[in-house]
Amino acid sequence: MKRILVTGTNRGLGLEFVRQLLARGDRVIACCRHPGKALALTELAAAHPGHLHVLPLDLASERSIAEAVRETAALTAALDVLINNAGMLVSNERFGAIAHKSLVDSFTANAAGPLLLAQALCPLLEKSAHAKVMNISSRLGSQSFVTGFGTPSYAMSKAALNMATRQLAAVLTPRGITVFCVSPGWVSTDMGGANAPVTPQDSVAGLLTVLDAATTHDAGRFVDYKGAEIGW
Repeated sequence: MKRILVTGTNRGLGLEFVRQLLARGDRVIACCRHPGKALALTELAAAHPGHLHVLPLDLASERSIAEAVRETAALTAALDVLINNAGMLVSNERFGAIAHKSLVDSFTANAAGPLLLAQALCPLLEKSAHAKVMNISSRLGSQSFVTGFGTPSYAMSKAALNMATRQLAAVLTPRGITVFCVSPGWVSTDMGGANAPVTPQDSVAGLLTVLDAATTHDAGRFVDYKGAEIGW
């Protein structure tokens, strides 16, 4: 049984992470911006008393991050895994009409927030024997796969998350914390759309297999949900 904190859990991949982690017996701290509106999480908490705690977290707010970390410390003496899943995608961006706010909000949610949360949770992660941080990135954040213009706020911020992963790996590996980033594939969620070929169930199952198998040798890597290396 592992103690795992997951962000962005009100729907999509985050909610599926919670479902699968609970099914295998882990203790989960599920974070989202508005727990009162997260009905599926509320139902899961009722069905798994003592194994699921739902906390409010807004990655754009340093105060919210600090409060979530304080509440997490009150729930557990150590944290085995942080899954930085929360993120945002600005749809229908067109060159010539890109908004400054879209870029700033995307970088905050997709890159700065995950780094700051990992930093704040470091004392709890250090108390685990083999702690891991898995950052949910995207193939769209890989410069190697750019073929045209599209979703610049999302792609650029995910590329920044990849750099944050490398930075965190450099500083946390000596502390016994393995940090790496993954692409979940093109998943049929609200963000990915109905035409996406990968189901949330298959993506999360694959990502958890990658997570469980990760060792210190995987620090700073970028892989897909099947464990295959992705170019930067």
